[in-house]
Amino acid sequence: MPALPTPGHRRTATTFIDGLSAVAERYRGFLVDQWGVLHDGVRPYPDALECLIGLRECGKPVIILSNSGRSGAANERILASLGFPRDLYECVVSAGDDAREAIAAAEEPFYRDLGRRCLLLARESDRDLGDGLGLDLVDRPRDADFLLLMSMEPPHQSLTGWLPLLEASLAAGLPMICGNPDVQRTRGDGTLQKAPGFVAKAYAGMGGVVRYHGKPEPRIYQSCLSRLGLAPSEVLCIGDSLAHDVAGSQGVGLQSAFIAGGIHQHDLAWQTTDKVDPHSCLALFDRHQMHPEFALGHLRW
Repeated sequence: MPALPTPGHRRTATTFIDGLSAVAERYRGFLVDQWGVLHDGVRPYPDALECLIGLRECGKPVIILSNSGRSGAANERILASLGFPRDLYECVVSAGDDAREAIAAAEEPFYRDLGRRCLLLARESDRDLGDGLGLDLVDRPRDADFLLLMSMEPPHQSLTGWLPLLEASLAAGLPMICGNPDVQRTRGDGTLQKAPGFVAKAYAGMGGVVRYHGKPEPRIYQSCLSRLGLAPSEVLCIGDSLAHDVAGSQGVGLQSAFIAGGIHQHDLAWQTTDKVDPHSCLALFDRHQMHPEFALGHLRW
């Protein structure tokens, strides 16, 4: 496996395409985001299934690369419930699994020195995310060695509600591992909902130590490339977040295709006509200093 390139901003001209079939033959493998690309958390996007079928028929392996804190297996069940057959992709690589693997392997000094007392921050339905790691799960910052942030309940959208826990954790000098770095995500009604990354960002802003897993961190891309057995130049990343999908892919030398109808739809004054406005997209790319190789409205073949 070739070494990943040194991260850095890359200025490139963006080509606007109607569907992935226009460029699929240029690549040997694909990394496809989940929320905002395949589905909105409630419903699949109309053309996404057909696109995955098109890639399979062309013999192009696909990995679903998600910033979800849940396991790959749990995300596979979500995809199945939304009508995406398991044979359309190689696997789901999730930020949560990446975090768990790093803790279990303890190859870096940061993880070797963590301690075993963990305050798991997750939905009640996700409490199993702390299982199998040899951790002692605790309920209070003063009893913990570190925080493991994997998911959050939908009602917990205000930073005010998090401040007592974050302040106590900061006072105790607890590092945080964030297994879902998304700051927000799309909901089924088209509105945006805060995601765990917003809590991690707040903790870092307070002076807390935060180790992130998932996009845009290089580690998760290395995992995907190893699974595919491909070089960065042979793989196209598809996603709707400039800060995660496009930045992450560019940072490791991968090309990217931006989905305009996802997390940035409000920035683009997105219309239900599904017509991409190149001028508003290019202005958005300039503001973020992120320029994907391709852009399209939704994932379609």
